[in-house]
Formats: sequence, C-alpha cells, structure tokens
Amino acid sequence: MSRLLFVHAHPDDETLATGVAILHHVARGDDVHVLTCTLGEEGEVIPAELAHLEGAAGDPLAEHRRGELAGAVSVLGVTHHYLGAHADGERPAYRDSGMVGSVAFEHPRAFAGADFLEVAELMRSTVSEIAPDVVVTYDSEGGYGHPDHIRVHDAVRAAVAELPAGPALFVVLTPRSWAVEDREWLAAHVPRETGYAVPSPSEPMAPSVVDDATVTHAVVDPEVVPRQEQALRFHETQVVVGDGWFALSNNVAARLAGREGYSLMDPSTGALLPGGGGRRPGLVEDAR
Repeated sequence: MSRLLFVHAHPDDETLATGVAILHHVARGDDVHVLTCTLGEEGEVIPAELAHLEGAAGDPLAEHRRGELAGAVSVLGVTHHYLGAHADGERPAYRDSGMVGSVAFEHPRAFAGADFLEVAELMRSTVSEIAPDVVVTYDSEGGYGHPDHIRVHDAVRAAVAELPAGPALFVVLTPRSWAVEDREWLAAHVPRETGYAVPSPSEPMAPSVVDDATVTHAVVDPEVVPRQEQALRFHETQVVVGDGWFALSNNVAARLAGREGYSLMDPSTGALLPGGGGRRPGLVEDAR
C-alpha cells in the first residue's frame, strides 16, 4: 500500500484537478490524503438561491464551502486536512486571495500574501507528519495562473526539497492531444440548448496544457468518472455537472474524461524530469 498526498488551494480543486487519481488510488486500497489551504472565500457562486453568500460580511461562503468539501471528501474516501488548521481542526489558517489586484488579495489573511517562509515551514511540517510516498500538486503556473495555486506549488516544492529522502513530487499537466480530443468530444456531447460554451481546438488553452512529450505519467480510469461527478455535485456553488462534463461560473464546458496527466518534478530545481520514451506509468507503479 502506498500513501499519496494531494495538495490544493481551494475546495473543489481536489475533485476537478485530481479526482481521477484520488479515486483510482482509493479503489486500489492506497492511503490517500488531501490537504486544502483555504476555504475558497472568493469563489463565484453559480446558483441564484445561494448568491447572497458571495462577498457577504463574515464570509458565510467559507462555511458553506467547508460543508461542500466535507461532502465531496466523503465520496472520495480520503483523509482530509487543512493547512494550519485552527484548534477545531476544521478551518485553515489562510484565506482565499482572489486574483492579483483584487481587494481580497490585500486581506491580512490572504494565502498568497502570507510570509512565504512561514507557509513553507507549515507545509513542510504537515507533509512530514503525513509522511506520503507521493505528493501531487499544481504546476509552476498554478494550472491557470491563480496566485493561491502558485503559492501552493512553491510551498510544496520548498517543503519536499527540505525533507530527507522526501516523497516523489508530481505536478498536474495535460497533453495537448488530450485537450484537443476533449474539445472535440464536448462539441459532440454538450447540447447547444444548455447554453454552455464549447471552445474549439484552435482556441487558447490553459498554461497547464503542454506538448505531449512533457507529460510523462498518467492515471487513466474512466470507471471512476461517475463517482467524480457525485463528488463534484457537492460543490454546488462552484460547479454545474453534466453527463461526462462540467462547467464553472464562466459557463465554459470542460470534459470529465477519466484521465489525468502528470510529470515528475525535481523539487530543488523545479525542473521536470524526463520520461521513459513514450510510456506513461502511473503515480506509483501501475502503467497506463
């Protein structure tokens, strides 16, 4: 049995970015942990009946999203942790930073604005206590440039680099060919009457979409998608779930393809390590 730790910035990131790997390894009988660093206080609320939570005094959205995360975690079957949890163990020490330039970014508890050495040391002690064989987080661009995602990446890198005989560090990346296939699939499967946009293969892609050769590892398990959808439905303020696809508040459809790409990273240098000539093994030993 292996122990894996998935480190994320906000509730729902765990299921959206790494839900396939999490569910795959839980099904294998591995010991799977998720570490969340904020409660996503700046999330954009989708349902009209919950819109009053967004931006309200006292951050009621935080408590709501804490409940959403608890529901998703119950489906995923993982052990969950908050970074720097308060005495009650149910809230993280830091707050969602929003995007650079926003009012939230200047909040005294904003995760991205916290002292980096403090965050890195807290991350190191947390990772050391969990003692995983594998740690998984975002790439250096944070997937799509969110400052909290980038702070998670930097802190995880620093933490793992300081651990003697530390765990293997993987970052989430998507092969460009997969992204093209997913957009073609969406065009054929997302009904126009839903009103959700389907980007064409020629439109710009997120920074985490890279040349195929850069993605050296993969977890491919389409059988876990129904449970991934079930977990995502708990994140009702942030995600609309369709049949094999989802959409965020931007109303752009994205596929739940049952596959995730990863690359092994040298935590000391940040360099992505080369793969094995086209073969993409899994995060532990199962080849995919």
